[in-house]
Amino acid sequence: MNPSYTHTHKKKQSAMEIPAEYGYCILVAVLSIFVVAWKSVQVGKARKKYNVMYPTMYSDNNVFNCIQRAHQNTLENYSTFLTLLLLGGLYHPVICAISGIVFCAARVSYALGYYTGDPQKRMNGGYGNFALLALLYSTLRFATAQLGWF
Repeated sequence: MNPSYTHTHKKKQSAMEIPAEYGYCILVAVLSIFVVAWKSVQVGKARKKYNVMYPTMYSDNNVFNCIQRAHQNTLENYSTFLTLLLLGGLYHPVICAISGIVFCAARVSYALGYYTGDPQKRMNGGYGNFALLALLYSTLRFATAQLGWF
């Protein structure tokens, strides 16, 4: 083989040991399952109370719609939350676990406010966005560290 046509490129490899504290992130992921399940149960109870049959998603009843939306909004954000929690937690496990607990608490606050039938009260859980930002930061730090940028 002609050496002028040969290009050797060594890839930088990283070996990673999962920190013991990552277990907290796993526990928070399990906690989040209970939060989502609790919200699902609330929608089921509201279906019976307000006589909203499946597969109807929304009804003329504003309170039912608020309960349904509280659950649906959490599902809309759930994959983002889990991704950031579990990836960012590899780099900052304690920060991510605490942020995950805050996010879960905010989702409950959001739901309880929304369940009143006044959509503005859902903003009681707005502090959960700060938790998502911390998770996003941790995940970005993990990615840039893996790439050797910082």
